[in-house]
Amino acid sequence: MFSSDSYAKMFTDMMSEGFIFIDNKGKIQLYNNKAKEIFGITYSQGASHRSGKIEEGDIVIIGDNCLGKDDGNMTPEALGFIGIHDRGIQLGDAIVAVGKYGSKKEVRPLYKYITPDYDTSVLELHCTFSGLQISSVIDFKNKNISLIVNNEKYTMPYINYIGHVVVIDGYSKELKFYQTHGYTARGEALYDILTGKKFMAKGENSEMLNVIGKDIFEIHKGSSTIEDFYAAATGEDISYENQFNEINGRPTICTLMPVNREGKRVGAVLKVEDISEIKRVIRQRDEALLNLEQMERKLREESDANKLMPEILGESKEIINVKRLAAKASKSNSTLLILGESGTGKSMLARAIHNNSKNRNKPFIHVNCGSIPENLLESELFGYEGGAFTGARASGKAGMFELAQGGTIFLDEIGEISLSLQIKLLQVLQDKTFYKIGGSKNIEVDVRIIVATNKNLEEEMLAGRFREDLYYRINVFPIWIPPLRERKEDIYPLVQNMLPSICEKIGCETKRISGEALNLLLAYDWPGNVRELENILERAVNLSEGNTILSNHLAIKKGKKEKKRETYEIRPLKDVINDAERRAIVEAILANNGDKKSAMKALKMSKTSFYEKLKKHKIELS
Repeated sequence: MFSSDSYAKMFTDMMSEGFIFIDNKGKIQLYNNKAKEIFGITYSQGASHRSGKIEEGDIVIIGDNCLGKDDGNMTPEALGFIGIHDRGIQLGDAIVAVGKYGSKKEVRPLYKYITPDYDTSVLELHCTFSGLQISSVIDFKNKNISLIVNNEKYTMPYINYIGHVVVIDGYSKELKFYQTHGYTARGEALYDILTGKKFMAKGENSEMLNVIGKDIFEIHKGSSTIEDFYAAATGEDISYENQFNEINGRPTICTLMPVNREGKRVGAVLKVEDISEIKRVIRQRDEALLNLEQMERKLREESDANKLMPEILGESKEIINVKRLAAKASKSNSTLLILGESGTGKSMLARAIHNNSKNRNKPFIHVNCGSIPENLLESELFGYEGGAFTGARASGKAGMFELAQGGTIFLDEIGEISLSLQIKLLQVLQDKTFYKIGGSKNIEVDVRIIVATNKNLEEEMLAGRFREDLYYRINVFPIWIPPLRERKEDIYPLVQNMLPSICEKIGCETKRISGEALNLLLAYDWPGNVRELENILERAVNLSEGNTILSNHLAIKKGKKEKKRETYEIRPLKDVINDAERRAIVEAILANNGDKKSAMKALKMSKTSFYEKLKKHKIELS
């Protein structure tokens, strides 16, 4: 039905969910790009290696958190391939091991195993084997397995179970194979590798597994969902919508529907949405919130809210809440998302959090992602090797992530990053590792990541301009800074703090502000927030000749109380209507925090009419 329809393939490749169609014989006829991504049919990230198979003398490093589960039905006996013949090892045990494939008795394998329970936190093996520094670490709390060979780290996160493996050529000591997401579909589970099955190449130009025409059970093994899928395709009346199921060890939301043509069953379709990343992030968020609750008790004992984070100025309940959250964030190492309009002080808050953290003596690197051209941003963030591109330094260059080692990197205006670069940033957030441009070495960094934006990322995500998995990854600990118009009681302490600094910078005596001028500041709506306040004060200090700033020194329009109502200019009705129209649109945009879509709805205007008016009145608010 779909197999010869190029339009169906093109349409399904545009979908944000995985889409699979099998015929009434269980053969795959359509498998869209998203399904390939979910189940690891394609893999181009990370280190490269050629295709091949394991051979005698190769060095094998293993980390398996539950022998026999999601590892190709691994058995204790199969460990004999690397010289482990221990009758104490049972199915369900966790094991870390290193040995030589087809090894003789004189080459002894090294291994540890346990029967894990709820309290088990880690199982690790560190050793020197055949001249290589090797580690195999199962982190049960954070749910990942790391295999390390001479400081090259290969980490696999998991939801329930996983069998991780790295193979090193026994003669050249070069990487021969490492496990990645999607190993079940590619037939590269731990047991498959040990029993000599061929594995595919990895890297930018590696081959893609062609699944079209293959039996569905060849790609997806041992899943009740796939059994239902096959049964529906071959004639049984099975269908459901948005049901939670696990496929190849990945948690998914599935919709299953039989497909009939002219009253005859011709197959079935399965729509799949991957929720593994969401589950992992929710778990991490829950853990972070639990830690934050414990920290909150300590913070209550330390001082009252007004004494927290003295760098953040203001006494309003809104800014006190920001201080509380910032103080908690400074004690945590979770990724932090700072939200707020332009000029609210997001970069100042990020620096204050760093200065109050345990890493205060380490680097704080501020990167404005919106001010760096897109074609340069990747090299600025991740660096490059010598000769990586035309014009590159021969010695290469360290990126911002490397420069922030041990400290904090602040990615301002993250909403401006391109989708292609978002993928690489997601990798750093997940594994704290990356490759330089033109590099082959996986670089590991220990940095606190703080990001900020003045955009509505949920809307950006729905519009397809921001990746959903990246959004959930950075939204672990959000802090919203309210605009200045919503906390006008902070204007006076801000002015009292800013004026001495401004006067010192200009080189004049400290000036004060008159009551009338202060009332004018309080009546203003501050579309530019704290940054605009600072600019207006600096201009006023330059204009005022005495030691007092008066209302006429302030470059803002007077509030309603200062308007003279006795006389007014009569203007043409058309001009009055245009002014009122422009004011209504601007106020609607500001009232909705710059969200033009919500402003459009509030004004009950069509999209075409709304944007025509923006162009007509030259309104450029964002």
